[in-house]
Amino acid sequence: MSRTIDGSGIDSVLAAAVDAGDVPHVAAIAADADGVFYEGAAGPRAVGEPDQVSTSTHFRIMSMTKMVATTAALQQVERGELDLDAPVEQYRPEFAEIQVLDGFDGDTPRLRAPASRATVRHLITHTSGLSYWFWNADIHRYEQVTGHPNVVPGLRRALMAPMVADPGTRFEYGINTDWLGLVVEAVAGATLDVVIKDHITGPLGMDDTVFALDDTQQGNKTPVHVRGEDGAWTNAGNLLPDDPEWWAGGHGLHSTPRDYIRFERALLRGGELDGTRILRQETVDAAFSDQLGGLPFPEEIATADPATTDVLHLGPGWTWGYGLLLNTEDVPGRRRAWSGAWAGLLNTHFWIDRSTGICASIYTNSLPFISEHEAWKLYGDFESALYAAL
Repeated sequence: MSRTIDGSGIDSVLAAAVDAGDVPHVAAIAADADGVFYEGAAGPRAVGEPDQVSTSTHFRIMSMTKMVATTAALQQVERGELDLDAPVEQYRPEFAEIQVLDGFDGDTPRLRAPASRATVRHLITHTSGLSYWFWNADIHRYEQVTGHPNVVPGLRRALMAPMVADPGTRFEYGINTDWLGLVVEAVAGATLDVVIKDHITGPLGMDDTVFALDDTQQGNKTPVHVRGEDGAWTNAGNLLPDDPEWWAGGHGLHSTPRDYIRFERALLRGGELDGTRILRQETVDAAFSDQLGGLPFPEEIATADPATTDVLHLGPGWTWGYGLLLNTEDVPGRRRAWSGAWAGLLNTHFWIDRSTGICASIYTNSLPFISEHEAWKLYGDFESALYAAL
């Protein structure tokens, strides 16, 4: 039986953020090994419309997809089908075409061959040298001067963007998990949506976690919200296509808070939920362990596209596992050391605190990401209120 808490303080935090206009809406959920013990929501599913957001609303979870795709890869490792230390091109030969961006001559990019070959492990740990435009000024400029698309329009050629560092030389957050999804597909001989349905979401009973929404789910989703010229939240629609050229392991899933918490609980319980095991305990332990091999995790990542994201300020004491951001020290009044977490670009966040025995997530669909004094502040306020209620 899951624990019982007084959630009124958490409810107040959520409602206050919506009332203040910090976010257009919010849904939040928390659970322990035995079940959900908190659910709350505030605000409209879409601004100006009567339907209210809830923990059953469909959100684009963006990079919260990454841990699901990483789990699919780790399952293949457990079955002996995938070698983390094999070069990526062993599974996806086209990866060998990717070069390193080594600066610019005017507006002409300088490209060279990478000094070493990227491995599957590099993809899982974001150390392959691949990046995202919103957190790397060089790749942002490359896309501007060449017309090369980023991943948002859903064009497969976006994945052929160059690296910005040699594999294995630094942590650089980027399109690694999109490539990892293609590796998973090559190993499985099936598309990523089928692999995830067959081995993760299906066994866990997560029927609302999908790449392609059906008609009923389409009517239940929240659109992306941005600030209008008057500073008020406005409905910006989808932004991402419903029919991309590939199922993106880095950002492609939709889910509901009630669905995704089942995945979180499975990881909290060491890879098992309701008698269904998706990962071995030792694999989960590795995912929650430092996997950067001595490479530092950046204390701050500057924005290269302020409309998409604010600066990421983390400070010291963080590292990366398999698909998870890890805090190496307790966060006062909040998560304990070696909790695993990540977020989605449209301001969805989750964390799994194995020491305290809880997991939680919070959802809005809005830009820019982080918005330090708005969505990001709400995230911290929710976490603090949750721990205060335990």
